[in-house]
Amino acid sequence: MGKIIGIDLGTTNSCVAVMEGADPVVIANDEGARTTPSVVAFLSNGERKVGAPAKRQAITNPKNTIASIKRFMGRRYNEVGSELRYVAYDVVGGDNDTVRVKINDRNYTSQEISAMILQKMKKTAEDYLGQPVTEAVITVPAYFNDSQRQATKEAGEIAGLKVLRIINEPTAAALAYGLDKKHKDEKIAVYDLGGGTFDISILELGDGVFEVKSTNGDTHLGGDDFDQVIIGWLADEFKKDEPNIDLKKDPMALQRLKEAAEKAKIELSSSVETEINLPYITAVDGVPKHMVKKLSRAKFEQLVDPLVERTLEPCRKAIADAGVNVSEIDEVILVGGSTRIPKIQEVVEKFFGKKPHK
Repeated sequence: MGKIIGIDLGTTNSCVAVMEGADPVVIANDEGARTTPSVVAFLSNGERKVGAPAKRQAITNPKNTIASIKRFMGRRYNEVGSELRYVAYDVVGGDNDTVRVKINDRNYTSQEISAMILQKMKKTAEDYLGQPVTEAVITVPAYFNDSQRQATKEAGEIAGLKVLRIINEPTAAALAYGLDKKHKDEKIAVYDLGGGTFDISILELGDGVFEVKSTNGDTHLGGDDFDQVIIGWLADEFKKDEPNIDLKKDPMALQRLKEAAEKAKIELSSSVETEINLPYITAVDGVPKHMVKKLSRAKFEQLVDPLVERTLEPCRKAIADAGVNVSEIDEVILVGGSTRIPKIQEVVEKFFGKKPHK
């Protein structure tokens, strides 16, 4: 009997886990990371990259780098107009109003692109286990409709995986904290701030079964937006010294700013200050220019305050839609890398009036 894997197929990042005895183990990929960017890139030499190598070349190869394919899963071309301005690659309509991604002279379905990410997750698990893997469970947002769930299953099948179950992401989070084992009925809030999306769900646990009472969120709010705020600040700071230069218009500089911004954000979750040091970020009249900037946690919190605040209105709506008062919520669970930001933890604790699980 082969092992069954669990896959979190995210908009920005994905991860894969397997049960070892009674405990789930998240498996590191071949680069030693427990999450893999949900990015696929097609290179001019016909090679294909998935994960971090694809993400690293995204800004210099925008047309042929596909990120956030999850936003198009199981949707009609006539539904996704508002998404098109967020992506640099070409999205076109296919047969029966399906969504296709145009790369060179080929049109790919969103299932085919997702399958490339799932294949990478499958291989990560197989390398770790030393045996083939053919069965999986995959998580999806609670608000995914039948068509989006079916598309996710199809992506698994293209990747060579029989998808035994599609599980709601907030339910998976509650299971991860063992809340189904508490032998008492509870109301649970799952606050999930990922790389590209924010979801808040209110669950009700009764007799060991979870029911999603309501869900809300912002499909364009996540860690990437926090990075963008830092990128904007760095570019503005640089302009003070070099008024004629906009680093955001230089693809090579922008790729480095993006990587530095993400690193700074992560460092500021454990440090009160970080230094951003980018030698040779650009040249002015042939003279190389360097960037060295200190960013404090206090300054970062001030910069991202509007983003943090944007998560609260969906929380209020979800609670109202579930027909409960905030005081009736028994447990709060934080999910997603961006919830490691201390300010987010502080704001969530204040809003719900209790310490969240994290």
